[in-house]
Amino acid sequence: MNRTPIVYSDHYLDHHTGPHPETEGRLVAIIEHLDAQGLLVNRPLLTPTNAPREAILRVHDAAYVDALERFCAAGGGWLEPSTVVSAASFDVALLAAGGAIRAVDAVLTGEAARAFALVRPPGHHATVETGMGFCLFNNVAVAAQYARDRYGLERVAIIDWDVHHGNGTNDIFYNDPHVLFISTHQHPLYPGSGLARERGVGVGEGYSLNIPLPPRSGDADYLRVFDNLIGPLVLSYQPELLFISAGFDAAQDDPLAEMLVSDEGFRQMAERAVAWADTCCEGRIVALLEGGYDLAALARGVAVTLRVLDGE
Repeated sequence: MNRTPIVYSDHYLDHHTGPHPETEGRLVAIIEHLDAQGLLVNRPLLTPTNAPREAILRVHDAAYVDALERFCAAGGGWLEPSTVVSAASFDVALLAAGGAIRAVDAVLTGEAARAFALVRPPGHHATVETGMGFCLFNNVAVAAQYARDRYGLERVAIIDWDVHHGNGTNDIFYNDPHVLFISTHQHPLYPGSGLARERGVGVGEGYSLNIPLPPRSGDADYLRVFDNLIGPLVLSYQPELLFISAGFDAAQDDPLAEMLVSDEGFRQMAERAVAWADTCCEGRIVALLEGGYDLAALARGVAVTLRVLDGE
């Protein structure tokens, strides 16, 4: 069995957030759990490099990028009410987006069938014009646009199963038929967007699928929408590459949400994604870490997803 590569760097720990839910302890917990489970043995480790500024500017305004760089260089602080940065955070955010790009390169050059980028800060709340919700650059959006620009892909799909709506990703591609964006999320919950009627605009109409779920939704609820809504749309769209914005804050123990997804639920969600990718795009999947704030549940969720990507 060929183990799925992970993209990781200890430099991701240099984004210091202090007493905040999104801390370096999240990645430490994941790596320690993977090691304890024997999941790092014989697993390729891909080293990221900073995303080139031109790749960032394909999805973010230059004024925001420049302002963030200055803000971090001045020592950082609260970028907005939910997002704190330190002096190193700009470079770490470039490295997170670069990790997503490294995963794309691995998959689209045939180095690996699938890859999992264990990056931070997360990205799916970052909009064209600003960071928010713990996110600085929208890693999955940068990677999806890079896949189109570098490899000429015409159809890319993103499944975002983080418990919060991926508002930034949704907005960036809202008018773009080349990127199918699908989000399952608790509603009501931060940031308050992602209503079912939000389906895209212009030539992008019908290429956004937002699935708000009530608090205390669990495995059966998620798998029902995966089977009845997400699967048919993905198979109809026939993406050439499938991204997963893999947040694990829908876990039943997560302190920032009220969902009831179990480890088995995440496993079955990942199994469905792999089956769709096998049908549509030769199994090509790039998974990127998003949220998850109960450290034990987060680490277990990553482990079960990685096992499915491995083909177990």
